[in-house]
Amino acid sequence: MSGGGGLLVAGTTSDAGKSVVTAGICRWLTRKGVSVAPFKGQNMSLNSFVTREGAEIGRAQAMQAQAARVEPSALMNPVLLKPGGDRSSQVVLMGRPVGEMSARGYHGNRQKELFEPVVECLAELRRTHDAVICEGAGSPAEINLRRTDIVNMGIARAARFPVVVIGDIDRGGVFAQFFGTTALLAPEDQELVAGYLVNKFRGDVTLLEPGLDMLHGLTGRRTFGVLPYAHGLGIDEEDGLRVSLRGTVRESVVAPPHGADVLRVAVAAVPLMSNFTDVDALAAEPGVVVRFVDRPEELVDADLVVVPGTRGTVKALAWLRERGLADAIARRAAEGRPVLGVCGGFQALSEHIEDEVESKAGRVEGLGLLPVRVRFAREKTLARPVGEALGERVEGYEIHHGVAEVLGGEPFLDGCRVGSVWGTHWHGSLESDGFRRAFLRRVAADAGRSFVPAPDTSFGALREEQLDRLGDLVEEHADTDALLRLIEDGVPEGLPFIPPGAP
Repeated sequence: MSGGGGLLVAGTTSDAGKSVVTAGICRWLTRKGVSVAPFKGQNMSLNSFVTREGAEIGRAQAMQAQAARVEPSALMNPVLLKPGGDRSSQVVLMGRPVGEMSARGYHGNRQKELFEPVVECLAELRRTHDAVICEGAGSPAEINLRRTDIVNMGIARAARFPVVVIGDIDRGGVFAQFFGTTALLAPEDQELVAGYLVNKFRGDVTLLEPGLDMLHGLTGRRTFGVLPYAHGLGIDEEDGLRVSLRGTVRESVVAPPHGADVLRVAVAAVPLMSNFTDVDALAAEPGVVVRFVDRPEELVDADLVVVPGTRGTVKALAWLRERGLADAIARRAAEGRPVLGVCGGFQALSEHIEDEVESKAGRVEGLGLLPVRVRFAREKTLARPVGEALGERVEGYEIHHGVAEVLGGEPFLDGCRVGSVWGTHWHGSLESDGFRRAFLRRVAADAGRSFVPAPDTSFGALREEQLDRLGDLVEEHADTDALLRLIEDGVPEGLPFIPPGAP
């Protein structure tokens, strides 16, 4: 494989910071004038995005593409696994679903078949860019999965890319993680591990230096930087909801309200929640407080309840009923208090669902709050619609098997509205600033709140600021000269083997 240079960002664990560090490296390189693309051979996530060509990829790779200031492409995430029920996942190849598969079936046979297409995608990105920054998955030392690996050392070895291993020091044990990760790799994989990057450090870096020196002595590998702990950088993650169900969204700081009141938003934390990033734009508004909830009493003081997307609409409906949330939402609707359903949440608000595809449950009664009937089709809808609502232009994206037949109500983004209950299949609509402000004004009026949206909040500008902060972290706290040499020149020679290694 030849072409542009590159790097694999691996991690000692899931959620070590691979996604955001990869984005930070992409933004730093882009600001230097380097043509760069992100890449992740295989992603497991319910947070996905639709490219302009109608391909479904992980949202983390779409965010990294934005960091690199390039258009997202299926080449950047050729395999996406979307977990469902019964220990199975939907396999999305080059942006299109190709079937459901158990973990055993996937790792046993299918994953090996996907290695060549994944390597070809990486080769194409290398042909068209100066550099490709690859993100690994989980840990490269998952030795039980090494034989069929298409995302960690398998990719690094195919591309002859150097590997930098990220460790989250905020969790503790980072020196053991770095050493153990390296020592559990086969000799041919170890020779690609160039060194380490410490993430989320709090305090005086000089106190860490003796440990870094000892790590260098033990492994013969250097540490390329110590990135400080930075609040509010959890953008478009893939592995799950990094918040308590009764906490705030991520680590975001709620700004003071522009008007007299705050606006409280409660998001039902349904099973298999997908694209929970839809509410990030609400959380970015000054004076809007967003919580994920799982109990009916937590809806009492909410001004808006959001039923979000899910990979299991029928399972989500059962959960809402078991928890008592279904009755609480129905009472809200009867009282004229705002409810918004997005994608699977929209389907849950319908009269009934015919599902022989996702859950295979047949006919299931919905919450009956919108005059809509849903039939699940085998073909997945993947689209980037543009429309208008509340007098404002709206952009969104659609990812769903459910086909909605709207039988009444007022039209709303290809869904409908009845009173204070709104439903749409469109993800991302709240990122359209004018529409979001108009919607929040309507919610505040229905809720009786003296809430006024700030006139100048730009969600796109806020995301750019976050991406620039990621680039700043890399530029200011990593040895960028050394990273650039790795990307351009490849794996350093003479890296020692650390026993015992893997077979």
